Amino acid sequence: MVLNTELTQPKSNNVPVSVTILGSTGSVGVNTIDLIARNPEYYSVEALTANKNFDLLAKQAKQVNAKFVAVADESKYLDLKNALSGSGIEIAAGKQSVANAAMRPSDRVMAAIVGTAGLIPTLRAVERGAIIGLANKECLVSAGQLFCEEVRKAGAELLPVDSEHSAIFQVLDLNTADKVARVIITASGGPFRTASYSDMRRVSPAQAVAHPNWDMGAKISIDSATMMNKGLELIEAFHLFPITEEQLEVVVHPQSIIHSLVEYTDGSVLAQLGTPDMRTPISYALAWPDRMVVQAEKLDLCKIATLTFEEPDLKRFPALKLAREALIRGGTAPTILNAANEIAVAAFLEERIGFLEIASLVEQTLNKVPHSNISSIDDVTEADALGRRLTNAILP
Repeated sequence: MVLNTELTQPKSNNVPVSVTILGSTGSVGVNTIDLIARNPEYYSVEALTANKNFDLLAKQAKQVNAKFVAVADESKYLDLKNALSGSGIEIAAGKQSVANAAMRPSDRVMAAIVGTAGLIPTLRAVERGAIIGLANKECLVSAGQLFCEEVRKAGAELLPVDSEHSAIFQVLDLNTADKVARVIITASGGPFRTASYSDMRRVSPAQAVAHPNWDMGAKISIDSATMMNKGLELIEAFHLFPITEEQLEVVVHPQSIIHSLVEYTDGSVLAQLGTPDMRTPISYALAWPDRMVVQAEKLDLCKIATLTFEEPDLKRFPALKLAREALIRGGTAPTILNAANEIAVAAFLEERIGFLEIASLVEQTLNKVPHSNISSIDDVTEADALGRRLTNAILP
């Protein structure tokens, strides 16, 4: 468990809190920009990064007056330079420049790069002891124990940004964690919650990214549709909080109003509720230990009227079972799971495989790889590369 019970207070001397956003053009990044732009007296922006969306990156940089921007795709450097001509904003390109952005002296870092591409930049922020809003699942999925050790060693602080983990953080008393009986993570069930197995064989990428409750990027939306995202969140929660794998449960909650629950040994169950809007958990990470005003739709329980719950169907959504098995195995198993899933999701989005083949490919890859311990970042990198190679070799 790496969450600190006595986190650093935000500045109170009327100097804005400086923020770096790694992955500012993705869903979490866009919502973070929205919150900062609405609160310019409280926040300034040190650096922004993107993979290749130079146009949006440049617009964001001008909007929040960022000091530094970096685009990972070096071929977009001139485009970015032209878009920011005369702005006085420092510009860089390449993967190393993204890592350099993480090392700049901001008070807080929003780690929102999707996939294992976010691991090294987030580690650079950890190494300088930053307060990190963690929206990148792969840091804890692919390199959980190693990542947590680096956080402790550097004295960095993690604030979960996933709505589920933010909910747990808000209702779990870290000082009496030994009194926790269960942690229940809710899942919407995605767009195919009630679809038959035969119907799921024929779904298109466009159907799979059409989440009923949340507005997310393509990769995360596919993970929600397969329920792999919930499996990854199990692994994340295991590393974030002082709980065992046996204490973690997943419940399907289609309305996405209750984001997670914590049950204590006396039978009390505490839950965090809210409308499905990513700005709420993002704002909590930005303002902690305070809260900010967010222009989100207010929760109207009378209008909602009914909240329902179901057990997850592991036959139709085997990805959840695969993720739990990888967590139990430990070592490189979660790293391989994540790498295989990234390749399989990309193949589905390119219409090279069907929807149900995503989990099948992940399972085949996991069964081919002998799992070993992780003792360095090189071990993570090698396991990730191996998982990708094997999954690509299995692809038709």
